[in-house]
Amino acid sequence: MSKKRYLVTGALPYSNGRLHVGHIAGAYLPADIYVRFLRACGHDVLFICGSDDNGVAALKTAREENLPVEELTAKYNESQRRAFEGLGIHFDVYGGTHQPRYTSTHEQLSQDFFRKIHDQGLFVKKRTSQLYDEQAGQFLPDRFVKGHCHHCGSANAYGDQCESCGQAIDPLLLVNPISTLTGTRPQPRDTVHWYMQLGRLQGRLQQWLESKRNNWRTGVINFALGQIEVGLPERAMTRDLHWGVSVPLDDPDAAGKVLYVWFDAPIGYVSFTAQLLQDRGGSPVDYAHYWKDPDCRIVHFIGEDNTIFHAITWPAMLLATHDSDSIQGLKGEYQLPHEVVANNFLNIKFSGKEEEKISKSRGTAIWIEDYLQQFDPDPLRYYLTAIAPESARTAYDPDDFYHRNNSELLATLGNFYNRTLTFAARYLDNKVPEASQQQALEDQQLNHCRSAPQQIAAELERCRFKSALALVMELARSGNVYFDARQPWKSRKDNLVDCATTINICLQTCRTLTTLMTPFLPFSAEKCAQMLQLPADYSRWSSANDWLPPGHLLGVAEILYRKLEPPAET
Repeated sequence: MSKKRYLVTGALPYSNGRLHVGHIAGAYLPADIYVRFLRACGHDVLFICGSDDNGVAALKTAREENLPVEELTAKYNESQRRAFEGLGIHFDVYGGTHQPRYTSTHEQLSQDFFRKIHDQGLFVKKRTSQLYDEQAGQFLPDRFVKGHCHHCGSANAYGDQCESCGQAIDPLLLVNPISTLTGTRPQPRDTVHWYMQLGRLQGRLQQWLESKRNNWRTGVINFALGQIEVGLPERAMTRDLHWGVSVPLDDPDAAGKVLYVWFDAPIGYVSFTAQLLQDRGGSPVDYAHYWKDPDCRIVHFIGEDNTIFHAITWPAMLLATHDSDSIQGLKGEYQLPHEVVANNFLNIKFSGKEEEKISKSRGTAIWIEDYLQQFDPDPLRYYLTAIAPESARTAYDPDDFYHRNNSELLATLGNFYNRTLTFAARYLDNKVPEASQQQALEDQQLNHCRSAPQQIAAELERCRFKSALALVMELARSGNVYFDARQPWKSRKDNLVDCATTINICLQTCRTLTTLMTPFLPFSAEKCAQMLQLPADYSRWSSANDWLPPGHLLGVAEILYRKLEPPAET
């Protein structure tokens, strides 16, 4: 596999709350697995994320928590950072669009984007009506308005996007709109904003999307092309707010306005990259090596609710900065994403109840920081990958979480390592024995080990993480089947040569598994590497079939997983 350059991003979470299992399953865990795999293959990878601090979400929560918005966003930015680190999701940079270290670079690049698109003539200045809360004395940002979706009729749709049907919302078309500030019915009032003419980019977007039809997930490409078929509207890219990036125009009507949060948020991917490379001693323009070079593959990981922005709006913004009509910019121009990987929503299902949406207000969220106070990270990484909502919505079921930990992680993977390592320690001087008489069963197991890295890699390259993990577990199960078939507890008494061969094959299987599990279960893999006394580069994909030589001294065997029991009902 030739070495390539990648820039991988996780969708920027709003810095107005803690992270729950739905967030992790949707974008961040699959991104981390992908990045770990790419690095194991020797690729040059930057992993970029950070909090989305600007816009209405932060203002709304700051008002509810009675905190200055700067303090609120700093609080949740740090909370999110701790949660990610606790799960082993290690970004090269975790920035924040309004965090002090990143604000200057982010504002500069966001305003540069706006000016470039403005200079291309792709903005139109329009005087339009916007909902105004007379009691609060202010125009209402999209997220400060709720009502019935004018597309599907769903109740409690916010004024930017309907979470039920995924369509963008025109707040003025909401049925029975209500201000979330005062609970009163807002009234239309004239204001001026700059609208991006997405329709003028529609042909180039369609051509680009069609080129991705055989590579992207079906749900993403069909949704995006469906939007093209309907026709792309003009979209306001400015807002009447005080919190955000100021509109960089010498125009009296631009005073007191900021860039729409969904205009500046994806630029955070670029600004965090720029700041990271500067912090590493580079120049302010080094980010172009990743963002403006066709040889770099840019991969976005998102949840389904962000599909319209990452598959339509953001690519349109990137195209709008190009000086040519090409769909893929020349070197020196912003590159469009190589792939947009979107998972569906993860719901939740408690025992005896119907499946429902994860909700903070209803108390149905499993918060990551709370989880990490009770459990190790790998069981959750395993479960969320095993039930990943890659093509349809799935549900986190606490009872199923305990069951899979006990029946799969503990009874299959953990048991295979434990029985193999403890047997070698007890009866074979804690060393890798000689494999002398390999027969059909031995060849079958070793061939499984030899073929697994390529098979799993093929799934990971296509971002099929659930099936890739299933192949890892299939190898562990085959190891257990082989162990049981050869019965080394019997052969050690009357045929030590056969016994030694059996344990050798099992240890080689453990060696292969240790590399292959690393993207999914990094904490477990580190323990396994210590038990097998592997070199520091054990995660290197090409080392998966580096067999342990006879006489290799093993480490101390330890339990990989503990049995988990649901809390007693009170």
